[in-house]
Amino acid sequence: MTKIDEVKAAVSQLSLAEQDTLRAWLDELAEQRFDEQIARDEAAGRPETLTTRALDNLNSGRVRDL
Repeated sequence: MTKIDEVKAAVSQLSLAEQDTLRAWLDELAEQRFDEQIARDEAAGRPETLTTRALDNLNSGRVRDL
């Protein structure tokens, strides 16, 4: 069994409230990693990457209103 299979099995045993908490944490983690990638891209002088990524996220619905 792979680690991901183990995680899936464990998550399926969580209550709905626990799954909501996990989902929120995963969302925060993804946002943090995205912000870190933006900082790395910017530091490397790749602003076109930032624009492309931002437009891709907007067009795919992965952004939300503040």
